[in-house]
Amino acid sequence: MTGALPIITADQRMAESRGIKGVIFGGSGIGKTSLLWTLRNSTTLFFDLEAGDLAIEGLAVDAIRPRTWTECRDFAVFIGGPNPALRDDQVYSAAHYAAVCQKFGDPAALDQYDTVFIDSITVAGRLCFQWCKGQPEAHSEKTGKPDVRGAYGLHGREMIAWLTHLQHTRGKNIWFVGILDEKLDDFNRKVFVPQIDGSKTGLELPGIVDQVITMAEIKGDGDQLQRGFVCQTLNPWGYPAKDRSGRLDLIEPPHLGQLMDKIRGPLVPAERRLTYQSPQLPKPSPATADTPNVSSN
Repeated sequence: MTGALPIITADQRMAESRGIKGVIFGGSGIGKTSLLWTLRNSTTLFFDLEAGDLAIEGLAVDAIRPRTWTECRDFAVFIGGPNPALRDDQVYSAAHYAAVCQKFGDPAALDQYDTVFIDSITVAGRLCFQWCKGQPEAHSEKTGKPDVRGAYGLHGREMIAWLTHLQHTRGKNIWFVGILDEKLDDFNRKVFVPQIDGSKTGLELPGIVDQVITMAEIKGDGDQLQRGFVCQTLNPWGYPAKDRSGRLDLIEPPHLGQLMDKIRGPLVPAERRLTYQSPQLPKPSPATADTPNVSSN
């Protein structure tokens, strides 16, 4: 007897419950943790890594406070469930999930939460790197001395595995927040990079999550500064941003609850999602325009 090809029909796929996965970057003190005030506290779980909850003093929101990278991985598999593709000796496997359930209890306790707010990925990267420095891969096999390259290589793999596992938690919204640094590149141009140990995580994170948002100061009328979410990749400031939903404007109000409502809004017509017009290049200035060749007899 042959089995049926496990095709998920279009109707089944569109009817599935899916959470929003995103990251919000912003400068230190811009108000990233305060975004918890814009979420429904009864259905939000605060993944508190920074112990910086003074900004939400008085907010009745449940929290977990991992202090080590091992605890971060345990909570990730408890929230996201096991990965059936992994062996029992690997992290995030069915065996890891079973051990964590025995430690934390029934995972149904998480059913009341539809959003997990992880503050912050910057601190998660530090915990991960501290753990990596103590692993055998971070030491030379010949001399036993610390090997920084090995530590950073392991750090990159660990962080990507952690983020990817949380990304596959289909039934919940997962939001990471992180610090955004402003730096100068080799050509003295201003660039914005996430503050995460190592380069691999910062480079690959935008390709893992659905939404990349930068919370920034935007000049309004009369040069008045105001906070806003920069949501589109093509923005005049060069901030990291991405919108897979196609529903967000260039700048949105700094309200995470309203942002998720808009992402779940009506479908965007195909003609608005995909455009095939040729890009309009700026006209060359007179100083750089080609001048006709003039020959003299």
